[in-house]
Amino acid sequence: MSTLWHGRFEGGPAEELLAYTVSLPFDQRLWPDDLAGSSAHVRGLARAGVLSAVERDAVLAALDQVAAELGGGTFEFGPSDEDIHTAVERRVTELAGDAGAKLHTGRSRNDQVATDLRLYAKRSLLDVAGRVLALQQVLLDRAVAAGTAYLPGYTHLQRAQPVSLAHHLLAHGWALGRDVDRLLDCRRRGDVSPLGAGALAGSSIALDPDGVAEDLGFASRFENSLDAVSDRDFVAEALFALVLVGIHLSRMGEEVVLWTSDEFGFARLDDAYSTGSSMLPQKKNPDIAELARGKAGRLIGDLTGLLATLKGLPLAYNRDLQEDKEPLFDAVDQVSLALSAMSGLLATLRFDVARMAAAADSPYAAATDLAEHLVVRGMPFREAHAIVGGLVRTSIEGDIPLADLVHAHPALGEEAVPLLAPGVSVTRRTTPGGAGPGPVAVQLQRFQARLAADRARVAG
Repeated sequence: MSTLWHGRFEGGPAEELLAYTVSLPFDQRLWPDDLAGSSAHVRGLARAGVLSAVERDAVLAALDQVAAELGGGTFEFGPSDEDIHTAVERRVTELAGDAGAKLHTGRSRNDQVATDLRLYAKRSLLDVAGRVLALQQVLLDRAVAAGTAYLPGYTHLQRAQPVSLAHHLLAHGWALGRDVDRLLDCRRRGDVSPLGAGALAGSSIALDPDGVAEDLGFASRFENSLDAVSDRDFVAEALFALVLVGIHLSRMGEEVVLWTSDEFGFARLDDAYSTGSSMLPQKKNPDIAELARGKAGRLIGDLTGLLATLKGLPLAYNRDLQEDKEPLFDAVDQVSLALSAMSGLLATLRFDVARMAAAADSPYAAATDLAEHLVVRGMPFREAHAIVGGLVRTSIEGDIPLADLVHAHPALGEEAVPLLAPGVSVTRRTTPGGAGPGPVAVQLQRFQARLAADRARVAG
């Protein structure tokens, strides 16, 4: 069997070596990026005088033919194709003859695969950012439609203060906005072409890495050839950004699981975005939400696995770096699927606003309002906190309506009783960014503007 490196070896590679080192089963998805990088390299070789115009055109035509075969599913992989780079070069040489054999001039698989993976990361992160924006739009639409609906806000999973449903939904929307920032920022830092770095030290051939970088749409080319072929910071950063998207989806999924349970009853799942039980006829399960929660652990494993691989590598390229692709591919795939699935789930979720309001209308949820009522009248907050806490304790232990105790208390009295009425507490949150109607109306406008600006950033 002929390999790209057979000249140094007397015999062929062992089957066990090939079976263990082959990466074609997973790296063949890089073929669009490999062909783009190879085409740019060929044009650079022609500018450097290594390829004649006739040779350049013959190799570019062969690359176009390979693209058609790979895109159409007719490409035939051979037993010597250990990776997508080998497969492409072999087929180009078959098609273009001696000119095709010049394709790898001045290039190593080290800078080639680094280029491919950066191109893949650039387009994949942009696609994920677009999916995040789509989910944000769903949250915005649901927030607008929620109107004045409100529900309990929670700390420690205990009812705390009422918040508007729109405010709660937008809390997830703003977190996703930070994800868009991270995805685009990571993409910007990874927007560097390694092509021309060679195996580790560059080349004695008059290559044109600046022109090739521009040809491929990179913002710049590498500054140090050793760093160029060994750097996988961009993969680690991409994984971290994707993991945080997954964490935010997990948190949303957890709330869907809780809210759609009979114990909460705040929402009902659409049939198209839920599953049933093979044994229990009454069941309607939030599988999408549960998988969003469960797959977050898988994404964390992708990140930590890569970091463990990178931590002990000396400069420059080491075969360990073959392990950079599967975690990235997996994270991109899983997050992309989760974003689409969660968008559909949340777009079709039916909220039970009456059940939400009933849960939020407990007079105890207005305890902070009572304390702030006293503070506005000059009482130190700690004293007000103690008074109201004592009234709540007496109410619960003595089974006495809190309103009766408030009415009878000399520091509160009749004027404080209306603070306990259903729906009143949420309207009293007036500070910027708060959960009341006024701040939420402003927030909706600001979120819509942010979404439009981020769409422009992704489109640009």
